[in-house]
Amino acid sequence: MGKSFEQYQKQKLISSYFSVVLSIALVLFLLGTLGLLVINTNKMADHFKEQITISIFLKDEAKESEIDQLQKNLLQQEHTKSAVFVSKEDAAEQHSEEIGEDFQNFLGYNPLKNSIDVQLRANFVTPQEIDSLATNLAKKSYVEEVSYDKPLVDLLSENVKRISFWVLIACGVLTFIAILLINSSIRLSIYSKRFIIKTMQMVGATKTFIRRPFIWMNIKLGILGALTALLALTGALYYLNQTFPELELFKDVEQLGMLYGAIFVLGIFISLVSTFFATQRFLNLRTDELYY
Repeated sequence: MGKSFEQYQKQKLISSYFSVVLSIALVLFLLGTLGLLVINTNKMADHFKEQITISIFLKDEAKESEIDQLQKNLLQQEHTKSAVFVSKEDAAEQHSEEIGEDFQNFLGYNPLKNSIDVQLRANFVTPQEIDSLATNLAKKSYVEEVSYDKPLVDLLSENVKRISFWVLIACGVLTFIAILLINSSIRLSIYSKRFIIKTMQMVGATKTFIRRPFIWMNIKLGILGALTALLALTGALYYLNQTFPELELFKDVEQLGMLYGAIFVLGIFISLVSTFFATQRFLNLRTDELYY
């Protein structure tokens, strides 16, 4: 009879630990998935930003030395990703391919201009930065015109801000829910030992002495839950990378490492804090209150 009861208690304890680990793992996996979404949303936004082209159209009398100097100066700038010279002949050939006929035969001449196509780094693609750059370039005597898709830049900038705001809200809400769920799981596991806690307190054990084994046990469970979440996240990442290789999910190792580290630390931190307050609550209860 005693062995049967002891076995039952062991099974109950294992089941309690398993539910805590599972709760932590599921919540941290969801947080990790959201973190991946944030990282790749930024990547996609940066990709689209860097596709925006600023075309610097040059006057026919512009000297070759002036054009070369302008191109070199642009390439040396921190904000420039690329600066490519496009001759009027190349532009005419490309335009003819796009419309399906040689417009020069119809017009009798080539109306296009030599140009330098500039693409900026994502951090500098803002309406203010591009407008300032275009204004400075237009002041040069050999520059005919500086052209870019202003409505697209404005729209892209506004959408990135809007998406970033809502993703930030979602991160905050999900983190709060994660803390509540993990806290509830840990509190329930400690609730079953409330009588042991009170008994130890009654025989003279200090609060620190009573609290310590619970904290260490739940930190271990937090680590186990975090590792489980990271394994599941790695599996999901591998599957998505195999299915959609163009996303290059494993390319930015540094950001992935930071995300994995944050999930691991969060699992330990939430377990530590939740255990501390849960044990503190039962330590402060009167004996008659343990039955409610």
